[in-house]
Amino acid sequence: MIEDLWYKNAVIYCLSVDSFMDSDGDGVGDFEGLERRLDYLQGLGVTAIWLMPFQPSPGRDNGYDVSDHYGVDPRYGTLGDFVAFTHAAKQRGLKVLIDLVVNHTSDQHPWFRSARSSPDSPYRHWYVWSKTKPPHADEGMVFPGVQTTTWTYDREAKAYYFHRFYEFQPDLNTANPMVQAEILKIMGFWIQLGVSGFRMDAVPFVIARKGPDVSGEPEEQFGLLRLFREFLQWRQGDAIILAEANVLPKQDLDYFGDDADRMHMMFNFQVNQHLFYALASGDGRPLAKALKKTRCRPPSAQWALFLRNHDELDLGRLTEAQRQTVFSAFGPDPGMQLYDRGIRRRLAPMLGGDRRRLELAYSLMFTLPGTPVMRYGDEIGMGDDLSLPERECARTPMQWSDEPQGGFTKHPSPGNPPISGGPYGYEHVNAAEQRHDPQSLLNWIERIIRMRKEVPEIGWGDFSVLDAGTPGVLAIRYDWRNNAVLCLHNLKAEPQEVAFATGLDGDGRHLIDLLTGERSLADGNDRHTVLLEGYGYRWYRVGGLDYLLKRSPI
Repeated sequence: MIEDLWYKNAVIYCLSVDSFMDSDGDGVGDFEGLERRLDYLQGLGVTAIWLMPFQPSPGRDNGYDVSDHYGVDPRYGTLGDFVAFTHAAKQRGLKVLIDLVVNHTSDQHPWFRSARSSPDSPYRHWYVWSKTKPPHADEGMVFPGVQTTTWTYDREAKAYYFHRFYEFQPDLNTANPMVQAEILKIMGFWIQLGVSGFRMDAVPFVIARKGPDVSGEPEEQFGLLRLFREFLQWRQGDAIILAEANVLPKQDLDYFGDDADRMHMMFNFQVNQHLFYALASGDGRPLAKALKKTRCRPPSAQWALFLRNHDELDLGRLTEAQRQTVFSAFGPDPGMQLYDRGIRRRLAPMLGGDRRRLELAYSLMFTLPGTPVMRYGDEIGMGDDLSLPERECARTPMQWSDEPQGGFTKHPSPGNPPISGGPYGYEHVNAAEQRHDPQSLLNWIERIIRMRKEVPEIGWGDFSVLDAGTPGVLAIRYDWRNNAVLCLHNLKAEPQEVAFATGLDGDGRHLIDLLTGERSLADGNDRHTVLLEGYGYRWYRVGGLDYLLKRSPI
């Protein structure tokens, strides 16, 4: 059973094939280059790789405008190269997740080209059409300020088509049984080629009812989620779906399913946004509330925890005052912001390159309830290029060494060059240099990942937020199979002395720091007193003295 629920104690690493490693010198990353770097990923300690879209695409939205769901973009290699990669990953014990983009297609997809060509096309009803422009066509845009409408007139079809995203991404009519069958076929195809699951893009839009008469609150078809899960369980029992569903906590169970029969995993956007507020304000109370709000989930379901990803840092769940606090701390320049709701920067420059704050942020991500998801390059503290448009600023190539183009490619002038010059240029920030420095961020990340995998209580257990006596320190205890772990984080720059009880009576009198080996003994009132340095953190194993002495490291 535990093997089937591998995602409960996994460490997921997200990357873009085109930005990771170029093997043939054409300036674009490819699957052969990625395969060559699998030993690096295995050494880092991650257990699963999440690939952003790599299928054929016009490339107008970073590959999320798919034009063939059954192929590999020729720039990245062939289907054979993909299978060689998944096989090599399996040999190293690494699972592969891929993006499943089925809310929409590219307008260059053969399905849409056929659909627009004639009302009698077999693909006409695979998309959403209207003879006239719906009255609510200027509402519900995903990219306000960039989009002006969700319905666009197509001269060839002589009708309006619906697109929740850009106008070159027409929405599929996911209520159509033929479309549903095709989605299952796509999933089955990639499972057969070695994939262990999918990160499903824009899930609330995938399951929403679509049409010219639909307005206001979305009407979801949650039965689709059960259909997807049943198919996966039939084809490969341990395959999963990680849902991108930025919904309110009251809707979480609708996506997980009361009986755990829908999505296996979901990104915890609520916690992510309040985590950044905690880092900006030094106040952990709203984060603690967000943790409690998202607590309820079936035992086999799991949250995915992250710091930064390929999109902007969405702050839409915060209050206006909280949002402005985060903007002021991490994105004060309007050029750092996006859509008036988020920040488009990478983590290291957001935190001013402060090693203490970076460690604090990662320690939080690795010890909050759920499974951590990392972004390529963040393990070495890569920066961003704010001269690039929108979200492209944080999608620059991986910086492998101080060689030309950061060791990413032999091409003298790639279309998407690595960051060069300045404190975050590849000349200073690269994996090769950090590999040789025992105190580097990369080697610290390796150690923290190794420890996280040895603490399954975080991935599997229940949690309790403890009273540390100050809002500047977040204290969480995890319990699983009669074992307990307690994590402390000082959100402030100043040292803080905290006194707390583990809540386990006599069983909590002894603590041992998993990262340093230091011990703490409770006083006569079963309370521990700990001095945390500015932005300090502790991972404690909790237990009686006999238990601590006898227990093996894992």
